[in-house]
Amino acid sequence: MIGDYSWTSVLIFSALVIVCLLVDLFAHKADEVISVKSAAAWSAFWIALACAFGGYVGATHGSDDFFLFMAGYLLEKSLSVDNLFVIMAIFASFSIKDKFQHRVLYYGIVGALVLRLIFVALGTTIIEYGKEYALTVFGLFILWTAYKMWSNMRHGHEEDMTDYGGHWSIKLTRRFFPVHNQLDGHNFFTRQNGVLCATPLFLCLICIEFADVMFAFDSVPAIIAITQKPFLVYTSNIFAILGLRSLYFLLAAAKRYLCHLEKAVIIILLFIGAKMLLTVYPGWHISPLLSLGVVLALLTLGVLLSVFFPIQAACPITPNYAAQLAEENKRREDGAASAGAAEAEKREE
Repeated sequence: MIGDYSWTSVLIFSALVIVCLLVDLFAHKADEVISVKSAAAWSAFWIALACAFGGYVGATHGSDDFFLFMAGYLLEKSLSVDNLFVIMAIFASFSIKDKFQHRVLYYGIVGALVLRLIFVALGTTIIEYGKEYALTVFGLFILWTAYKMWSNMRHGHEEDMTDYGGHWSIKLTRRFFPVHNQLDGHNFFTRQNGVLCATPLFLCLICIEFADVMFAFDSVPAIIAITQKPFLVYTSNIFAILGLRSLYFLLAAAKRYLCHLEKAVIIILLFIGAKMLLTVYPGWHISPLLSLGVVLALLTLGVLLSVFFPIQAACPITPNYAAQLAEENKRREDGAASAGAAEAEKREE
């Protein structure tokens, strides 16, 4: 992986990623829903970190390598847009609560660090043999998940699954190793009658890793086409996917507040699933630029429809709701202030 780069550069990159991931883990150690403000701040942080590392590359190896790094980073960022919606589809399939999603994606990144390294080292030549079969299965899975999301939305509810006994992942994996029917908090494994069992949250993590493998089929060769320097290929890949989680939480938060965005997401999933299936057949290819344009256009349409044609019961961003929320927050603050004053008076007495 080193090529023209020294072990010092490798150590700097490794230390930077490890320290930042540890800070991220500490900042999100509680099982809480990621707010829009937090997701936006972390997105800005990861983008700034990637630009700073690009500056280091330019300062130590010249402007050409800086431009190659930034080109690879931006390309991977663009190609990863599809992955955001696939992640959303996987979480919907497993009915994973928002508060557990950061933990799954955090450990998904750890797995991606290893998987992307393998892809870059092999140049995707060996893994390419099974590409068609994997893309077909995954494309069908995405189409099925889009249907499930549409069905839940049409019936006006989201599945809050507690017993996963009938879930496809449990049926598939139980024959190979013990799997528990229910979530055990945020744990990936739990003990039942003295036997160590995987939880549905762990199976969801495996699906997230599989999704990363699927998208690496396209993104890694695309970046290799820009530069054949393994260090630049790998580092640009990693910095792009490090910021992917924060972008996902921005999207997930927006989906909670924009009532028509979920419909746009379902259409995007149908598009992505169809694109994966078409990729298997020779002569059919949708360019990354067209794919990105379709996704951005559908997202924009979903946002605009939510703003200009809100559904009062479903869109909490309507003016009436905003006023009610502000009033509720004010009452809560006044109540807290009154309680604090009463407690202070008691202490003085």
